[in-house]
Amino acid sequence: MEKLKERWGLTSNRQLVVILLVFAITGSTAAKLAAPVTAMLGITPQHEWYIYWPARILFLFPIYQVLLVVIGWIFGQFEFFWAFEKKMLSRLGLGKLFKE
Repeated sequence: MEKLKERWGLTSNRQLVVILLVFAITGSTAAKLAAPVTAMLGITPQHEWYIYWPARILFLFPIYQVLLVVIGWIFGQFEFFWAFEKKMLSRLGLGKLFKE
């Protein structure tokens, strides 16, 4: 836990627990929301797996990104998750979205 606190620049165990909780809630929520989104577009588990799963993952990614910042904000950790988001997207080559 100390390595994570140091790596993320956290000051307390409470902050670490809150951040880990936000990651857990966000992942679960994004996975739950991806199913109705794909169903709304007419892509259901009855489609071939090579159509359904790539589509679901494709929709899961932006849902997760948005939820991470929103749920982080709800838990009072907006600054951490906004910085985390910018770093993650810049590593994926999307950092130009945040140039000021």
